[in-house]
Amino acid sequence: MFNNLKRYSPKVMREIENTLSKVKEEMLIMHFCGTHQYTIVRYGIDDYLRKFNIEVREGPGCPVCVTTTKEIEIALRLAREGITITTFGDLMKVPGATGSLSNVEGEVKVVYSIEDSVEYARKSKDKEVVFVAVGFETTMPTTAAQLIDGMPENHYVLSFHKFTPPAMEAVLKSGEISLSGIILPGHVSTIIGANLWRKYAKKYKIPMVVSGFEPLDVLVSIKILVDMVENDVFDVFNEYIRSVTEEGNESAKRIINEAFDVVDIEWRGFGLIESSGAELKKEFEDNNAKKVFSDIISEVLEKDYPEPKGCKCGDIIRGVAVPQDCPLFGKACTPEHPVGPCMVSSEGACSIVYKFKRAFNIF
Repeated sequence: MFNNLKRYSPKVMREIENTLSKVKEEMLIMHFCGTHQYTIVRYGIDDYLRKFNIEVREGPGCPVCVTTTKEIEIALRLAREGITITTFGDLMKVPGATGSLSNVEGEVKVVYSIEDSVEYARKSKDKEVVFVAVGFETTMPTTAAQLIDGMPENHYVLSFHKFTPPAMEAVLKSGEISLSGIILPGHVSTIIGANLWRKYAKKYKIPMVVSGFEPLDVLVSIKILVDMVENDVFDVFNEYIRSVTEEGNESAKRIINEAFDVVDIEWRGFGLIESSGAELKKEFEDNNAKKVFSDIISEVLEKDYPEPKGCKCGDIIRGVAVPQDCPLFGKACTPEHPVGPCMVSSEGACSIVYKFKRAFNIF
């Protein structure tokens, strides 16, 4: 896989390697995006960096992966009660405690956007349709815009949207792992801006780089992190200037604030993280599935749902483990028969490692 990096200028690669070769003690870098994970593993960047004592791990950067078992069970309960569920394809095979949306008795439709879900509800006036909204700041604006524009009386939103910065802070506060630097999520940063991250870099004295998604973006970002570590620079560098500004997308941030209240919410692998959830504001409660169908889901809300036995997805999400540390990885847990969501989502660490490492017979 290293051959994929040979397409870049020898001069550029030599400059990168000269910086990386300065690393004497092991560096652990975390990134917060499934698309970065895809690039890093697909192009063998993870293995390449180990030659320089650098390890890169995915943190809580997969929206489907951090969706909890209880949240899946809420959707399953609604489906079993005859309510049509619409959601993204990645969520379909995520196991709950009693099944998954792909095999539940009831109507579940895969959509590509909330607009598709609303259109289906308009054409199916005899049905109650619930859109299961997952995702970080990148998908919140589309949900928010649809709420503000209005939707049919038979269409509801089940918001499991989550804000990324509180999860990053949860990783840093926990002290479970010692990070040398952080690669910040490019897509999220296009919405919230590079500047928002600075308070965390300074508070926790850790360098951060907003990175694009090409292999060279990632390599340059890691080079910058190494330089920042060497010079004790605890700030945010924006490598992804072609898409990310200091303040982000003001229009997107405005409609997020108009549609959602910031609430505490549970994350898989973490438990409750304060001020990390996006709940529909009171003026939209007629379309809030949690309010409208509270009697149906109340029993689910009162229960605790443990992680599947042996599954280390929660540890992988927090960055304290890698897929190969899980005893189920590639054995009892595969994309065809996933035990945890890290093996389901196209942005999941396990799914990505399984796909590319298996292709090269690395495990």
